[in-house]
Amino acid sequence: MKIKSLFISSAIYALTFTFSFSQSNQGYQVNVNRLTESFNKLKTFSDPNTKGNQRVAFSDYNIEALQWMKSKLNSMGFEAYIDYAGNLIAKRKGLDNTLPPIGFGSHIDCVPNGGHFDGQVGVLGGMEVLEYLEENKITTKHPLEFIVFSNEEGALLGSRALAGELDPDALNVNNASGFTNMEGMDRLGGNSKKVNDMKREKGYFHAFVELHIEQGGILEEKDIEIGVVQGIVGIRWWDVTITGFSNHAGTTPMNKRQDAMLAAAEFTLAVNEIVKSISGTQVGTVGKIQAYPGVPNVVPGKVVLGLEIRDLSNEKMDLLISKIKERSNEIGEHYGTTFSFFSLSANASPALTTTLIQDIIEQKSHDLGYTTLRMPSGAGHDSQDMALLGPIGMIFIPSKGGISHSPEEYSSFEQMANGTNVLLNTILALDMMDKITD
Repeated sequence: MKIKSLFISSAIYALTFTFSFSQSNQGYQVNVNRLTESFNKLKTFSDPNTKGNQRVAFSDYNIEALQWMKSKLNSMGFEAYIDYAGNLIAKRKGLDNTLPPIGFGSHIDCVPNGGHFDGQVGVLGGMEVLEYLEENKITTKHPLEFIVFSNEEGALLGSRALAGELDPDALNVNNASGFTNMEGMDRLGGNSKKVNDMKREKGYFHAFVELHIEQGGILEEKDIEIGVVQGIVGIRWWDVTITGFSNHAGTTPMNKRQDAMLAAAEFTLAVNEIVKSISGTQVGTVGKIQAYPGVPNVVPGKVVLGLEIRDLSNEKMDLLISKIKERSNEIGEHYGTTFSFFSLSANASPALTTTLIQDIIEQKSHDLGYTTLRMPSGAGHDSQDMALLGPIGMIFIPSKGGISHSPEEYSSFEQMANGTNVLLNTILALDMMDKITD
């Protein structure tokens, strides 16, 4: 009897959904005024005396914002709670709660003096999707799971905990608030002692979709409304030590020097040249440098610099570092120095989005009248950890001037609403599918 009833309910849902959706070529569209109000409310959980966002992870502002969101979600009838890692999770029941859930969400923490859009657009869009479904009495077949991830800016802490990828050493790392990750989880209402118990298994999600600002200027430059993310780049870091010989800067002739700084300067230029010599969207950066002994009257005998490479392909990154190491040998021979590369453990693997979800995001965007561009994400996101739990997709909206992690970060309310419309219609389309595969 229960099976028969469920079948009838599912059939009615499918017919109702198909009829409703077909009534407009523009699909479902969210309440932009309500989205704006929610944005302005969330923005108050920061220092009112500064233009930038001060809601760093584990701060009082972070705690207050989560409490407001949790209260609002509970008042709407959702099961909202803080998990062991400090993630805020809200669940909405579907017609068949034995099915894997459709997940969506992002983060509300920021870098010190950051912007009010990075991560927050996806969170506010997710809340609006839930409110829209409630308001219009639309029940999905799959259960829904909305997540506000903790400390995304601190190496994706909350999402890594959910995926079972959290490095135990990370718990003792301090973040910008001055608290360790362990202390921060507990401050948010989690339980750091049980964080390893919350791992979810592969296949947990039917699909996971994240809405985010682009954090780059490509969409704005090309006047494109929606970015369809092809994948989140892998990130590799190295500390590179260049060893020469320290000597008196006044008495050592120029042709007798083993100057580690000169080798470092040529190495930095070589990284730029090599990365640009291969077609693709890969990037390489020397972002830090320290000379020793670090005084003006001594030829530097040692330099330590930081090297980062990002791309969607592990093979491409392997090729780049191989070429860079080969060139470093040539530079070392020329300057009488040696190079050593130490790979850092915080590397992140590429996470490709599911092609079928890309297709759906693109189609729903076109149904809504938006222009689209398929593109990689050059920044890391919580979705790359969710890729370990199920198929993923990402939706980008333009960010003015490509500025992010800055008080000048900006996307319009219209752009936020566009992205939320795509998120809503994508979720409903994914809900109609029995299984999502490439």
